Amino acid sequence: MNVDTGITSEVFTIKSETKLVDIFNEIISKKSEGVFDYMEKLNIASDTKIIVIGTYFTGVGIVKRLSEKYENITLIDIYPHLEKLLYTHIGGQLKNKVKFSSNLDLIYSGDVVIDTTGFGGINVEQSSKFNVEAFIIEDPVAEDNDALLGEKNNIYERLNAVKSLNKAVIKTKGINTKTSGTMTLTIGILTNLLNEFLKKEGVLYCACEMGFFEEVIFKEKDIDRFIELTDTNAFKVSTINPFNLDELIREEMDKINSEMI
Repeated sequence: MNVDTGITSEVFTIKSETKLVDIFNEIISKKSEGVFDYMEKLNIASDTKIIVIGTYFTGVGIVKRLSEKYENITLIDIYPHLEKLLYTHIGGQLKNKVKFSSNLDLIYSGDVVIDTTGFGGINVEQSSKFNVEAFIIEDPVAEDNDALLGEKNNIYERLNAVKSLNKAVIKTKGINTKTSGTMTLTIGILTNLLNEFLKKEGVLYCACEMGFFEEVIFKEKDIDRFIELTDTNAFKVSTINPFNLDELIREEMDKINSEMI
C-alpha cells in the first residue's frame, strides 16, 4: 500500500497502485475477450478478413486481442491520428500486424465486420449493404436508464438490416452508468469509489486524477499526452485511518460485465 504522511504526522495520504490506464484496460479487456470467445465459437478461420470499425476504445482493444490469432485485420476510423493507439499499451499489445485506414469504402471488404461506432456511427442504410459471415455491434447503452439515449440508439435497426447468419451485440454494464463506453465506465468507477471512500471513518477528503480526456484525444489530437495523463495513480485519499484502495477498486471493476447477446 502506498502511504505517505499528509499535512501533519497524524494524517496520511494513501495512493492507489492502480493507475487510470489499468482501469481503462480492464474494461477494454472485458469487451474484447467476449468478442474473441464468440469468434472462437464460430470457428472463424485465422486468415478470414476482419473489419473493425471505430478505434476509441473498444475497437483498438478488440483488434489487439484478435491479433493474437487472426492475420488479416483492418481497423477503420475517420480520425487518422487514432492509428497511434495501436502502438500504445491502451487495450493491450499487438501480436500480428494490423492495417489501418480512414477510407470508409473499405468497411464492405471484410468477411467479418465488428461495428463499435455507437451513437452517430454507421447508419442503417450503410448496415443494409453488409453481407458477411459474421456481424458484431457494440450497444452504446448500458443500463437502459435514460429515455433520450434509448430513443437515439439505433443499433438493433442496424443489426436487423445486416445480411448475416451470425449476429451478436456487445452489451456492457454493471455500475449503473448510462452508456457502455470505456470512458463512461471509467468515470463511473471513479465517481462511485469517491463516494464510497468519503463514507469511511477517518477520511478527510479524496480525489481522482481524471480529466476530460476526450478533448485531448479529439480536439488536441495528442495521443502521447493522453497516454502520459493516464499513467498516474487513479486515487489519492487523505485519512487518519489508512486502508487498501486497490481492493475496493478491484471490487468495483468486477461489477462490470460484458457479454455477447
